[in-house]
Amino acid sequence: SGRLKDILGVPTALEVGALATEVGIPLTSLEDHRTIDVCIDGADEADPSLNLIKGGGGFLTREKIVAQASRRLVIIADYTKLSPQLGTRWHVPLEVMEFGFEAHRSFLLDHGAKTTVRRRNADGTPYRTDQGNYILDADFGPIDDPFALAEALSARAGIVEHGLFLNLATDLLVASPGRTIDHRTRAPVAA
Repeated sequence: SGRLKDILGVPTALEVGALATEVGIPLTSLEDHRTIDVCIDGADEADPSLNLIKGGGGFLTREKIVAQASRRLVIIADYTKLSPQLGTRWHVPLEVMEFGFEAHRSFLLDHGAKTTVRRRNADGTPYRTDQGNYILDADFGPIDDPFALAEALSARAGIVEHGLFLNLATDLLVASPGRTIDHRTRAPVAA
């Protein structure tokens, strides 16, 4: 019949949850299901080790929470999302608090990033996440050590979350021209 059975979704954005409810997709929460069997998502950039940059849609904190609660993280992307090194094709989205906003930007500048405040509102005001925070898009260029950068970003008070998803993806399905799908895998890293 083409219908999925015994499936519950965990939306990573309020608008996605509303749409899922509208079309009849049953939902649950991490409060009710603390471990998720599989998370299926996209990525803005992927390196050969299946490390990712995500958050282009602005939901990176919730996406990372769901990804970390999942046994498997399956990423679906086309070949244009692949790069030899993170930061080659995409900036790193950062969810930051409004308090200390300019100090956060200075911190990122000191770490070699050019930053842009994400604006999606018609009046030009900064985009706000479902948590009420801003998104800064930080262009570090090609990132030599994404793990060291992730550690520095995570240590900074006021940076709520960063878009470096390291050692999380277990599967990467890459669509290439000619209708071929390349399935790349990596064993899950124990939390």
